[in-house]
Amino acid sequence: MDHGSEFFAVTPYGRGAGSSRVRVFQWLDRVSSDFTVGSYLSLSDAAPSRLARHPVSLARAELRLGAIASARPRRLLLHREASPLSRGWWERRLLTSAEFAVYDFDDALQWDRGEGGLVRRLAPKADKAWVAVRHADRVIAGNAVLADWASRHHRDVVVIPSCVALEDYMRKTSYVLHDPPRLGWIGSAHNEACLRLIGEALTEVHRRTGARLTLVGTTTPSLGSLEPFIDRVAWSPESQRTELAAMDIGLMPLPTTSYNLGKCGYKLLQYAAAGLPAVASPLGVNADLLSEFGLPAPQTRDDWSTAILGLIGSPAATRERLGRTAREITGQRYSYDAWLPRWAAALELGPVTR
Repeated sequence: MDHGSEFFAVTPYGRGAGSSRVRVFQWLDRVSSDFTVGSYLSLSDAAPSRLARHPVSLARAELRLGAIASARPRRLLLHREASPLSRGWWERRLLTSAEFAVYDFDDALQWDRGEGGLVRRLAPKADKAWVAVRHADRVIAGNAVLADWASRHHRDVVVIPSCVALEDYMRKTSYVLHDPPRLGWIGSAHNEACLRLIGEALTEVHRRTGARLTLVGTTTPSLGSLEPFIDRVAWSPESQRTELAAMDIGLMPLPTTSYNLGKCGYKLLQYAAAGLPAVASPLGVNADLLSEFGLPAPQTRDDWSTAILGLIGSPAATRERLGRTAREITGQRYSYDAWLPRWAAALELGPVTR
């Protein structure tokens, strides 16, 4: 760690984790200010089973947080949480140690009470989010739902969406359906279970059209009766860049929960960046994006099968129009280039130079 640095970013994951990559690393790649990044164990998640396998690194990560606080940074950006073991003490200490501290969050952490394992229950994200919002000088929220909650506890809250870089995605050029059609989904092993919500609809579409489902994420089968028509691709920066453009229709089902109301619609933005038409649950930010893009917003199982079959049965020109419109809007309203001046201003970094 460079103890002489005046700018620090603290995030619970490494660049391989979507949240940290999107909300921290991609921004820092675009500014000239020299930030020292403390990414805890630099893993893709902080599951207790993974943490237990790295006891020495875990101790070092906790010591590193103390070193950052002792450095008394001019600027501190804290994303989500400082430590999976903290109950708010690290978040408070780090944020109050800095001359100017910003807390950034992109999920409904305020409603995450730690259902699951013992570690999550002992150090729930909800408590840490509340502490962080109260002690930051400014809060960056990923959408209006999160900002509404944060504004009840802090007077200085700005909304900056999770953004995409169009150049990171291969642009779809052909909208003629594959034979068989290729439905697609991208994400982590943790949330691919959302596809079970539309399992009957996917099975019906497969039965009627032969459509297959490409999953970009984990290669470990977990979806039971859907697996016979699933093709799995391991996530990597390269597979993310190329695989979406090779799909015909992107999918983003979500269960209707308070936590999901706080999601930032990132999968939809990824599909849009590739020019891929998509179908998604109209929940939270998704509802706004679907309306802007002119894409289907199904709610029931029958709605899902109708929406997917409708896009499959549409002329290629219709799918092309939808995909290109989504991509154009995303570049204008949800790209890093569009939001960089406001992000830099939120951290009070001065004029942006690249």
